Amino acid sequence: MERAVQKLREKFTDVVLETKEFRGEHTVTVPKDKLIEVCLFLRDDPELHFNFLSDLTSLDLFDKDTTRFEVNYHLLSHKNRARLRIKTRVREGEKVPSLTSVWPTSNWHEREVYDLMGIEFENHPDLRRILTPDGWIGHPLRKDYPLTYEQPQFSHTKGKIPELGE
Repeated sequence: MERAVQKLREKFTDVVLETKEFRGEHTVTVPKDKLIEVCLFLRDDPELHFNFLSDLTSLDLFDKDTTRFEVNYHLLSHKNRARLRIKTRVREGEKVPSLTSVWPTSNWHEREVYDLMGIEFENHPDLRRILTPDGWIGHPLRKDYPLTYEQPQFSHTKGKIPELGE
């Protein structure tokens, strides 16, 4: 939505790091420390009214950038029938602010990203694994996760199971 990008640039002149448009889809990159402020504006602005977080996902940029991960928020405005993607980048070991206070549905999305990528969300009300069992070693969607490793509770092979990192 071009109007959303324009309003973000007007309101947050030094916060919008990058904008892209591809096939009608608009993406805005913001620093993680301004994420909540930007999302509250997008939700509460009466013209834009991005009232729903439809998806939250992440990307491992392993060996490509100084910031290892990218977190993508897919927003939806039912009123305007419009979509917008907000991106932020985070280094290994850094935390991203939780958006559960902005969109409650982010609770489950953030838990999934934490479980599969290991990205932690600051001030999340219940940050724990959601897809893998408690005690699971590692984060399966990271590019450095060993491809041949099997957790013992799911093993179907006989013999020694390799240690993580072998």
